[in-house]
Amino acid sequence: MENKKEFRNWLEAHRLEHPLVIAGPCSAETEEQVLKIAHELKDSDTTYLRAGIWKPRTRPGNFEGVGAIGLKWLQKAKAETGLLTATEVANRAHVDLALEHDIDLLWIGARSTVSPFIVQEIADALQGTDKVVLVKNPVNPDLALWIGAVERLYTADIKNLGVIHRGFSTYDKSKYRNNPEWQIAVDFQSKYPDIPLICDPSHITGKRDMILEVSQTALDLNYDGLMIETHYDPDNAWSDAAQQVTPDSLKQIFLDLRIRKEHDDEAGYQSKLSQLRAQIDVIDNAIIETMGKRMKTADSIGALKKSRNVAVLQSKRWNEILGKMILEGEEHGLSEEFILRVFKAIHQESINHQEKVING
Repeated sequence: MENKKEFRNWLEAHRLEHPLVIAGPCSAETEEQVLKIAHELKDSDTTYLRAGIWKPRTRPGNFEGVGAIGLKWLQKAKAETGLLTATEVANRAHVDLALEHDIDLLWIGARSTVSPFIVQEIADALQGTDKVVLVKNPVNPDLALWIGAVERLYTADIKNLGVIHRGFSTYDKSKYRNNPEWQIAVDFQSKYPDIPLICDPSHITGKRDMILEVSQTALDLNYDGLMIETHYDPDNAWSDAAQQVTPDSLKQIFLDLRIRKEHDDEAGYQSKLSQLRAQIDVIDNAIIETMGKRMKTADSIGALKKSRNVAVLQSKRWNEILGKMILEGEEHGLSEEFILRVFKAIHQESINHQEKVING
């Protein structure tokens, strides 16, 4: 797939002092709500006013959006404030209505990206459009599925393509609503550097007090923009109340963010170095999280051994693990000396955990 550069070129032409900002309520609720938020955002860094018109909900009975009437509210907000407009589409009917109301940016949601049939239907409806079309990552951590959705849109000659990283569902408990799995987005970015990458910290975190932290990580990883859910009264929002920020909070977030610029060779070097260090930070955090999970499993093994009065150290099992890890380490360019040091330390920590369980 060749890279699409139209949206990239638009971003470079319009992004002077800050990344692209897409902000607005999770859901359009009333005309008054949409207009009030738009007016509070018009003097911020926001370029696109977003609002969910149709809301795919996990379970029936929840608020599922106001429908097409909300598109008229977005039109009015654009006329009054000059903000461009954005909404999610999930089928051909949504696309037709959004285009009829001259919505500037359409995105495909995570639940839609998982279905090639839905993506193809949307791609056919958007054939040849010059509207900006963004594709959220699929709910599950599947890079090929994400790329496949972008390829379907590319094949439909959609000129302004981009992607949104909103995190991935996981059964394990985490501090995130959707685990960022940053490496998947970084891999996408490496494969298609000309396709703009937008971060959605609202859906990654599920908590407004984590928006700044995740936004900073995204910018450190050289993302092109942010989509942040914004509501003047987030605690009483009709959907996703916990993850929305006020317009004033959004403005403060952008004052607090460190935005790296490239003006010369030295600045370019520093920017690239910061990006690579941010990738290291992401990987280190994943290592710590994985080690924590490993030690919880060691605790469970300790409890099982205690119930059977079995010794903590099982030499045969330890030697099998060590041999296997040395071989796998070689495949990843890691020396035997390094593997021995690391896994001996891990093994000792595991023994400490098990002994603590056994000794009560």
